[in-house]
Amino acid sequence: MDFSLGPLGRFTNGKNVIDLLGDYFHLPSPIPPFTDPSTKGKKIVHGVNYASGGSGILDNTGAITGNVISLNRQIKNFETVTLPELRRGMSTRVLLDEYLFVVGSGGNDYSFNYFLSNLHSELSLNSFTANLTATLSQQLKKLYGLGARKIVLISVNPLGCSPMVRANNKGQCLDILNQAAQMFNLNLKTLVDDLKPQMPLSNLVFLNSYKIIDDIISHHISKGFMEAAVPCCEVPSLSEGGNGVLCKNGGQTCPNRTNHVFFDGLHPTEAVNVLIASKAYASQLQTEVYPTNLFHLVNL
Repeated sequence: MDFSLGPLGRFTNGKNVIDLLGDYFHLPSPIPPFTDPSTKGKKIVHGVNYASGGSGILDNTGAITGNVISLNRQIKNFETVTLPELRRGMSTRVLLDEYLFVVGSGGNDYSFNYFLSNLHSELSLNSFTANLTATLSQQLKKLYGLGARKIVLISVNPLGCSPMVRANNKGQCLDILNQAAQMFNLNLKTLVDDLKPQMPLSNLVFLNSYKIIDDIISHHISKGFMEAAVPCCEVPSLSEGGNGVLCKNGGQTCPNRTNHVFFDGLHPTEAVNVLIASKAYASQLQTEVYPTNLFHLVNL
């Protein structure tokens, strides 16, 4: 509702983290979505957005939310459609050296797969996380093989403290979901170092959005937020015909979106995204961006 071009399918009230990073790097806004038929030719030179709401690292994640495009399929779209387009008249290998490949996936693999199916009764959280990490590792190697050199890995957010979860847990955060996110994020950070010998020309950065959001939730008043547990928009529960995540069609929204941490039942407001993007771009803390920030990464 606050996006300059009107609602375009973003799960927030305004810009998401990728939009804001695009602003830092002076890219045309918004970065064109892959599924738009006009995303070809000169329009793809500054990047393409392959994201698909509800999708995940695993191919079966998000099936419950509809026809989503998995991360494997997104990579395939890059390989079979975008790359041939880019190759026309340019040296792709040199060109790709200058691009950021931003991968933010994994949260849905827990929220809309492991914890929503019978998986958790037959597979330990450790085993599921190990499989998730190994799958992502292969996907990153695939991207590297296609020419990706600068890769940003965005952590999974504090899943257990989303309004959707709190609404079903007497207003409290659910530790098991946060533990799952932390377990995966630790593996994700480790991948940055572990993949280097296997991808010698690459530079990977881990963006710890979990810590950034967790800090905001824990100290929201001092960081300028009034509400950290309740969504800004009206979110119908399962009993009301909703899914606990999405805003009610035509429902009420809070008048001041800048002082809420969450916009809907799961996703942060633009105000939070602004803080994440600014720290991604310029933070000097390795607990927030490891081993370096994106300003430094793009200048390597």
